[in-house]
Amino acid sequence: MPDPIQVSPGAFLTLHYRVALASEAAIDTPVFDTFGDRPATLQMGCGQLAAPLEAKLLGLRAGDHVSFELGPDEAYGPRNPDLVRKVSRTLLEAEAVSGAPYAPGDWVEFAGPSAEKGASFAGLLKELDDDFALLDFNHPLAGQPLRFEVQIIGVL
Repeated sequence: MPDPIQVSPGAFLTLHYRVALASEAAIDTPVFDTFGDRPATLQMGCGQLAAPLEAKLLGLRAGDHVSFELGPDEAYGPRNPDLVRKVSRTLLEAEAVSGAPYAPGDWVEFAGPSAEKGASFAGLLKELDDDFALLDFNHPLAGQPLRFEVQIIGVL
């Protein structure tokens, strides 16, 4: 029987993976989980996974089932205080979908600089008053250590 192909740069993968916060309290509450559902398929090196995560997959083979932790700098990076921004209530309301009111805890999507191509970005509404809104544009997992569990199903 031939030796299974190793995950290498440019390889196509079929895999199951689970992402959870690395804290003991959160480990049983995954943020994302394909186990028990359809596996994911992706090509290494195309930006579908963060580079540090791809680096952990290199050398694995079909059938391998591993878990590892990534520190905040390896996962989604540290929280950036410059990405917490105050915007006018007028701007916030201009972005509201069909005039729907926003409340703290809501995600607000804004058209990006390449709006004609459908680009957008989102921020978490932290505070709201009559004049301003405070939005956090950090990735929700920024600053968090994460635990990844991966089962490689196939490598091409």
